[in-house]
Amino acid sequence: MRRSVVVVMVSAVLTAVALAAPGGAAADPLPVPHNFFAGAAAETADPGGSLPGSNDWSCTPTAEHPRPVILVHGTGANRQTNWATYVPLLKNEGYCVFAPTYGVVPGSQWPRSAFGGLTPPADSAHELSAFVDQVLAATGAEKVDIVGHSQGTLMPGYYVRFLGGADKVENYVSLAPLWLGAGAFRSGEITEFARQFGLRPLQEQTFGQLCAACLDMAPGTDFVDAMNAAGGPYAPGVHYTNIATRYDELVVPYTNGLVPGPDTVNVVVQDGCPQDLSEHLAIAASPVAAGYVLNALDPEHPRPVPCLPIAPLTGTPLG
Repeated sequence: MRRSVVVVMVSAVLTAVALAAPGGAAADPLPVPHNFFAGAAAETADPGGSLPGSNDWSCTPTAEHPRPVILVHGTGANRQTNWATYVPLLKNEGYCVFAPTYGVVPGSQWPRSAFGGLTPPADSAHELSAFVDQVLAATGAEKVDIVGHSQGTLMPGYYVRFLGGADKVENYVSLAPLWLGAGAFRSGEITEFARQFGLRPLQEQTFGQLCAACLDMAPGTDFVDAMNAAGGPYAPGVHYTNIATRYDELVVPYTNGLVPGPDTVNVVVQDGCPQDLSEHLAIAASPVAAGYVLNALDPEHPRPVPCLPIAPLTGTPLG
């Protein structure tokens, strides 16, 4: 009898420890900072690392969330600096969360290596393809969902349309999408001027050395035109959700990200919440936009999207 009591007590203690441990069923939720710049501190503390809750290669998808979510950052960002909000948010929701850093200029050392999304997006799409295959192999999942921000909304489209990604992606969710090009700073006019006067090689030798991707994201570039050829940027069989803000200062006009298409939902956050002042950066931290993202990833269990005043640049709720 004493032995049985001891066994039961030890078992109970071990169970409690297991549940309280990271990854256990009773693990404390990760804090979710609604501040786009919160990830910069993590990158400084752990250069090239991953945010807590992401890139856990032992993570097993659940029946409720059978597809891993891959977060694809924007130009000049990385897997930590872009996703301080979404890594803990999605992890707390029960998703397996993964995030690559792509497009780092070869040979870069930190801190330059902290800036991704700089190489040509077609090259970055091959990096993404390899990362998706790695995630599928590790998790045993059949498909992934993609959540992208800025360039991370456009570049994966090349993977999906031209590198076989359509068979491996279920939901494709875009924050501040730029399907028709970014358009800020009259980049479309500059692209056309460079084309007419044969200045593309000069662009590549100058500004392109800093950000080759930037030369491909303007309206009218060969890359953007190729993405929109044959009826638009979307691939059959993939569910698209585009989440834009009227205050986007880089995607000009903001409607460049709201291309209509089959199996495509276009959202402007201010249509549902005029108090949200998110612009290009803040939309990746706004809890209003996050509500639309969660519903896009799990459309069978929609929830009310919150509405509250949101600060520009940071995405932080006000008041």
